[in-house]
Amino acid sequence: MINVLLTCAGRRNYLVEYFRQALAGRGQVFASDAALSAPALQEADRAFLVPAVTDPEYFNVLLALCREHQVRLLFSLNDLELPHLSRQRYQFLAVGTIPVVSSPTVIDLCFDKWATWNFLREIDVPTPLTFISLTEAQAALACCEMDFPLVIKPRWGTASFGIDYPESTEEMALSWELGRMRLQRSYLLAASTDQESCLIAQEKVTGTEYGLDIVNDLEGRYVTTFVKRKLAMRAGETDKAITVRHPALEAIGRRIGEALKHIGNLDCDVFVDGERFWVLELNPRFGGGYPFTHRAGANLPAALIAWAQGETVDPGWLVMQPDVATAKCDRLVEIVNL
Repeated sequence: MINVLLTCAGRRNYLVEYFRQALAGRGQVFASDAALSAPALQEADRAFLVPAVTDPEYFNVLLALCREHQVRLLFSLNDLELPHLSRQRYQFLAVGTIPVVSSPTVIDLCFDKWATWNFLREIDVPTPLTFISLTEAQAALACCEMDFPLVIKPRWGTASFGIDYPESTEEMALSWELGRMRLQRSYLLAASTDQESCLIAQEKVTGTEYGLDIVNDLEGRYVTTFVKRKLAMRAGETDKAITVRHPALEAIGRRIGEALKHIGNLDCDVFVDGERFWVLELNPRFGGGYPFTHRAGANLPAALIAWAQGETVDPGWLVMQPDVATAKCDRLVEIVNL
């Protein structure tokens, strides 16, 4: 049996179905969440109510589930869970479960937007000019190194929380102070390891937005990059997109994947303006843009299962057809787990 567990499953019903199809009867797809009403739990083969990720008992409960139900592959779908899961990876391996999660170094680098910016600059990947203090950002504006509008956002952030776009010096100072105040009472406070440098100021770039799925195998070896041009966004997540071939962005994906050595999928946001482009963020997990890749013929769940089992990967699983335009839509599922 090759059982798969999706944690913090939330609304990712599509991943439940993708893994079920990939398993083809060789195992079950489990889903866990802190709310039994989570949509993905309604369609999983087994649904598990677990404490919140911030609960001290969360990982003990998760480990017990993996041991009892012979979970082979574990996927976290929550940015806040990844750092803790990465540091406890060997405990899960000891019970036969492979957490598909990158090393703590990679997870920390991706979650910390200042570290991400420095990493991208080190490997010569263009990224928006970024400052870690209000004073530095003000100095850059004064010497015309950058201009308004700017982006003010949490250094350790997720799901587009706390982003502001000031258009003047006065507004920037207010945005910075408001950002600090909001962070102090948010769920991100615990993840912000440096309270004095918890925000960043970044130049606001424009152009066409693309999403990359940068795929490495379970040993961190680069495999391929899938590219989508975003057509519409909703609540910080891709809502409509079209798959494309873009050699320049595929080359950037290779450069990032080979240098970062992440595990599995890396969701990456890029802005393109003519011949110029800027990489914004790196998310080391299945992102909201993966369904567009899957719909166009790729099958990363099947590849990950094969890698975990030491099986040969079908080359067709790692090929995506270009010019496939798709859109997300809401649907209702009956809540059967209350």
